[in-house]
Amino acid sequence: MNPSSPPPAPLPLPLPFDFEASYRGYLVGLLTNDRQHCRQCFEQWLEACPELRTLYEDLVRRSLYDVGDLWERGRISVATEHLATAISESLLNLAYPRLFAQPRLGKSAVVACVANEYHQIGGKMVADLFELNGWRGYFLGANTPVQGLLELVTEKHPDVVALSVSVASSLDTLIDAASEVRAAFPDLPILVGGQAFRWGGRERVEHLPGVRCLASLGEAEAWIKQESGR
Repeated sequence: MNPSSPPPAPLPLPLPFDFEASYRGYLVGLLTNDRQHCRQCFEQWLEACPELRTLYEDLVRRSLYDVGDLWERGRISVATEHLATAISESLLNLAYPRLFAQPRLGKSAVVACVANEYHQIGGKMVADLFELNGWRGYFLGANTPVQGLLELVTEKHPDVVALSVSVASSLDTLIDAASEVRAAFPDLPILVGGQAFRWGGRERVEHLPGVRCLASLGEAEAWIKQESGR
């Protein structure tokens, strides 16, 4: 290099990732069924978020709540709402390499959506959080009958049961399921949560012995970390 030459200009620092702008783009992608754009946004968040729970809470959960609100106000069709949910659920698979990289702790959880509850993505994210923190998450999916739930608990001997409900009309079913689990397994902790509790109802379940209502994925992960000794 010529000593008289000026030093090279420093490389520009990378701009901070604009989470809000990316979120808005992701939401538009969901509403227009643009799977490729949604995947690009999801992958950007996956790289930018130090904690997977942030991606689940601030991108996936928030966007699906916004989609649900649009449907309730008659702004979008039920088909658009279903397509948005399907896209979001399929993208969760991209996070699996991070989930299973954690050492196992020897603990397990059974996670299920109660009978007649067909929105399963919230329960799936909770099961993923258990896996992320070294637990084994047995996810039974949507519309789980109580008998099937009790049979799996008997077989797997989990450390906790988590029940998800998205529709307020299913709260009675949730209470019945939690009561049957409690009767069969008196000492087993039971977690409940889901979108249905956005409009109240916590007081209906919190009086049940050994049942704890979690308002967010953040609360769920905090509980998991506490029980994991982290």
